[in-house]
Amino acid sequence: MSGYDPFTRGPFPVGVRTVVLARGGRALPVELWYPATDEYAGSDVAESTRDTYQLIPGFPLVWQEAVRDATARPGRHALVVFSHGYGGHRRQSTFLCTHLASHGYVVAAVDHTGNTMLEVVQGVLILGAGGRLPHPDTVLREFVDLRPADVSFTIDHVLGMDGLADPDRIGMAGHSFGGWTTLTTTARDRRIRAALPLAPAGGASPIPSNLLRESVDLRWSREVPTLYVVADRDSILPLAGMEELFARTPATKRMVVLEDADHLHFCDRVEETHELFRMMPQDPLFEHIQKAIPPITELVPGERAHLAIRGLAVAHMDAHLRGDEAAARLLAGDVRATLAARGVAVSVV
Repeated sequence: MSGYDPFTRGPFPVGVRTVVLARGGRALPVELWYPATDEYAGSDVAESTRDTYQLIPGFPLVWQEAVRDATARPGRHALVVFSHGYGGHRRQSTFLCTHLASHGYVVAAVDHTGNTMLEVVQGVLILGAGGRLPHPDTVLREFVDLRPADVSFTIDHVLGMDGLADPDRIGMAGHSFGGWTTLTTTARDRRIRAALPLAPAGGASPIPSNLLRESVDLRWSREVPTLYVVADRDSILPLAGMEELFARTPATKRMVVLEDADHLHFCDRVEETHELFRMMPQDPLFEHIQKAIPPITELVPGERAHLAIRGLAVAHMDAHLRGDEAAARLLAGDVRATLAARGVAVSVV
């Protein structure tokens, strides 16, 4: 591979800023990661200078490997848009977004306001007080329309930001409902040239609603190279649903299956996030699934899954947004052996 290594952090320090957009009466916070100038080298990973934030007001601070409001590196950079899962948030997968930025990408993740972690916490409190929530299909139906439009609106804004992003090199990634959003937005926004659905919704699953399966849009009408990264022990969106979506995807495609991984291995702080989801009161959409979720001790460590996801994401975007031949050779080669050498077990379709 001539020294090509997408699995290690890239050569650029990472900056981050938050921009709050407004669309249709909704505030849409966007987290924007980007390669920063050399003066920030090392500051993005140092405990004393990396960014800290609150997921929910009153919650303890958490961190990400980026410097808040650092100066952006000059030039137009390839853009990757990220869409979070149902009840997630724009910073749910900073392990991936900061890694892409360290390799020279601008990454934009929008809060799909109304379908974030904040609303889930509020819903749990309402239920605990004896209140009632809207039927899950009501929420899903609303965001089937809103999510792809949120993403395209975000792309419009980022492309208008002082020449930061290259309009001819745009990819998209997303997890769970964000994976559904990735597939569906790709159908509707022709600017997207590479797709990375991570454990996407839209196939068969134990979720008590068929709305996402019925509404996923795979009428792409053009070639968009697609890499699925999924989990073989996914309790929420099982592997059979991934295989169904993969078979329907009308593009050059591959699927990498992480062994002994579950649905939340695509999020930050896997061990903590997995156990919180398994044990805490849930949105009615997921509460019956909790019983099938194994303890994290039975699954692969989060950092091993993250290593694979990060590296595969960079290689996919490098190959198809930058035309990098070394990245293309890596993906076309023995991916299973490449990851086994790094201690990660996968199968490849």
